[in-house]
Amino acid sequence: MSSGHPPLPEPLAVAVADSHCHLDIGSEGRDGEDGLPVEEALARAASVGVARIVQVGVDIDSSRWAVEAANRHEAVVATVSLHPNEAPRIAEREGRTALAEALAEIDRLAADPRVRAVGETGLDYFRTDADDGRKVQHESFRAHIEMAKRHGKALVIHDRDAHDDVLRALTEEGSPDRVVLHCFSGDVEMARECVRRGYWLSFAGTVTFKNAAGLRNALTVTPPGQLLVETDAPFLAPMPHRGSPNASYLTPLTLSAMAEVKNLPVDDLAAAVDANTTRVFDPW
Repeated sequence: MSSGHPPLPEPLAVAVADSHCHLDIGSEGRDGEDGLPVEEALARAASVGVARIVQVGVDIDSSRWAVEAANRHEAVVATVSLHPNEAPRIAEREGRTALAEALAEIDRLAADPRVRAVGETGLDYFRTDADDGRKVQHESFRAHIEMAKRHGKALVIHDRDAHDDVLRALTEEGSPDRVVLHCFSGDVEMARECVRRGYWLSFAGTVTFKNAAGLRNALTVTPPGQLLVETDAPFLAPMPHRGSPNASYLTPLTLSAMAEVKNLPVDDLAAAVDANTTRVFDPW
């Protein structure tokens, strides 16, 4: 095990997929995060029953990396996008023409058969608060929605402090057939509305945190058929390892906590979540 990473948890008896991971961060020196080498990350995940991983792109470089990784590794599929915080950065730093070119590159990458979703896209009002920045986020989000529909891919949404506006944009633009609320952060009413719309809610290690009663309440009202599990690794390690580097092999801790909240056997929830992952991202 690489230095600083928690030990392996008990393996799952029924395999699941990590529906949202950033294998590239840390593994190749990106952003100073403590990630695992890709081969080690995949091997350790497989050893505890995490057989498949959705690798998420958040900018041009990471989206290209995701496509390459998915084409190298049978266990991996990709998503591609400009993160909600990346789009305003490009517009401010390089101008609107550069943003249009970046979106065009994401569109090109989305056509690859190993790309199963467009995202993580959406709105983030926590890190982008200027009016101009939010306007760019909205434009980028709507462009990603259109892209997902045209390519017939799922849409993976990043929603931070922007619940109403995310739902409004999806209503106005028309949702793709498959929509995932990544690292779900809404309350019970938000969960009920997403369930009503047929979206999938993906829960991360945050649902295990002691101060996350609201998330657990949202999980309670979400049917098993609309649940996914994710790590968002190398971020958001579940309890009892909060603050440590996260990795896909810790997915069983979050899934077990979810099963406890849902009052379901872990194996039953694992089977449901894995089937949901296939429905959302197609078989691989």
